[in-house]
Formats: sequence, C-alpha cells, structure tokens
Amino acid sequence: MRIGPDTRADYKTFQVVPTRWNDNDSFGHLNNAVHYSLFDSAIAGWLMENTSLDVANDEQICVVVENGCNYFEEISFPDVVTVGLRITHIGTSSVRYEIGLFRNDDLVTAARGHFVHVYVNEKSRAPEPMSDTVRALFTSILKSED
Repeated sequence: MRIGPDTRADYKTFQVVPTRWNDNDSFGHLNNAVHYSLFDSAIAGWLMENTSLDVANDEQICVVVENGCNYFEEISFPDVVTVGLRITHIGTSSVRYEIGLFRNDDLVTAARGHFVHVYVNEKSRAPEPMSDTVRALFTSILKSED
C-alpha cells in the first residue's frame, strides 16, 4: 500500500458528498469520526445505486469488521468531498474497500481509508458467501495488481 496520498486515477468510481456545518470540530476541520461516516455513506450509497440492497428487509447484511484511515490534508465545511472507491480484496464472504477523500477539486487524497465488510445472515450473524451479483459488482472496481 502506498504511504502518501493517492490520485483520482487510482480509484474506479466516485460519490460526491457535501460537508455540513456540524462536521467541523473545535479545531476548524472535519472531526476524524466524520471521515468514517463519509466512508460508510459512500459505500452504502454505491451499493444502493448498483444492487437491490434493502437494509430493512434483506436476509443477508454486511458488517464492518475492520477499518482505518490515514490523513494527509485537512477538510473543512463548506468543502465538497469526492469519495473514490476501489476494491482490493474479494473473499468468499468478505470484501476490502479502499476509500479516498478528495477535497473540492484536489487531485490527491486528503485522506485514505479502508473498510472490510463481511456478509452475514441477518438473524444468526454467521458469515455467508456473497451473491454472484454482488461479487461481479465488486470485481468491476477491483484494483489491478501494480
């Protein structure tokens, strides 16, 4: 994994998310917890746009089992954030997203994070293989080996 920031060319799909006044903390920039909310919202939005995801009624859901973030530049309200998504690993029931946050028209990431989702049965919470449809969607934004 790259130590410094990524570029927009490193990502496969994008979601635009405006910041909100209350996203800023007392230091005048987005609180670190907001970065994770942006990651989660972009992933959920992308899944909802591209699958039949219905979090209220699906028998299979995905849960976060790991996440992390590296910060390179500050983001503050009223910045508009473009969230880049790519997949770096697809398992039987798991997927690893890498997420880049781009401030306004910046070409390099202000922050880069990762989320690992595991697909589980909604009732038992036992891991289950993801559907072929979801696997194909993930494959469409799979990062190629460098």
